[in-house]
Amino acid sequence: MNQLCFQLKGTVVTAIVLELYRYDREQFAGGLAEKVRQAPMFFQQTPVVISLEKLETAAADIDFADMISLCREFGLRPMAFKGGDGDAAASLEARGLARIPAGSTARAAMPESRSEPEPAAPMPAAPKPAAPEVVVRTVVEEKLVHRPSKVITRPVRSGQQVYAEGADLIVLAAVSEGAEILADGHIHVYGALRGRALAGVRGDESARVFCQSLEAELVSIAGNFKLSDGLRELIWKAPAQLYLKDDTLHVMAL
Repeated sequence: MNQLCFQLKGTVVTAIVLELYRYDREQFAGGLAEKVRQAPMFFQQTPVVISLEKLETAAADIDFADMISLCREFGLRPMAFKGGDGDAAASLEARGLARIPAGSTARAAMPESRSEPEPAAPMPAAPKPAAPEVVVRTVVEEKLVHRPSKVITRPVRSGQQVYAEGADLIVLAAVSEGAEILADGHIHVYGALRGRALAGVRGDESARVFCQSLEAELVSIAGNFKLSDGLRELIWKAPAQLYLKDDTLHVMAL
C-alpha cells in the first residue's frame, strides 16, 4: 500500500496564450465573444496565459481586474502571465496569477575559473619565471535533444493525450473528437484528424501538421492556431497539410 500523501509529477497542459497589444474593453469583449461563438465547447474552462511581451500601451492604463473578469465571463480561466513591468506584474500576482519567467538564453557563460600559477623552481642562478596565468571559460550550450519519432498504431480515443517530446509524432490511425496530440516537431496522422493537434509546442515554427482527413477541432503550430470553423472554410474532410508563415497558419491540400 502506498503510504505517500501525494506526488509531484511533470505533465503537458494545453493553455491558450492571450497575447495582449492594447486593452479596449468593448473591442476586447467583442473579440472574445466572436472566438467563443466559433467554438463554444473549446473555450469552456480553458486555461489562459496572458502575455504582455508585445504590449504597446502602458500597463498602468489597463484595468487588469476588469480584463480577467471578462475572460471568466466567457469561460476562460487566466492562470498565469508572461512579461510586463513591475506594476503590471504586481497587479496580476495580486489577483492570483503566477508569473512565467522568460526563457533562458541559448548560451550561458559559467563563472571563470583560474588555474593557480606554478611555483618557480629554486635555482642557484636566475629564478625560473612562473607559468602564465590561464583563464578557463566554460560555455554551456542548451540544445533540444532530438529523439526518434513517436509512432502510435492505435486510434487515439476521446479524452486521451499523446505527446512526442523532442520528436515528431506519427499516428497510423484516427484521432477522435476530444483527443489531443502534441509534438515538439511535426505531426503526421494517417487517418481522420478530429481532435486537437498541436505541433511545435516548444516554439518550432518550422513544424507542420499532415493528415489524411482534416476534421480537427483545433490545429496549432508554435502557438498559432485555427479552430474548426476557420478550417471548414478552407479544406475539410480532405488530405491537408498545415504550416506557419509570417505568424499566419496556412492550410494546403495534399
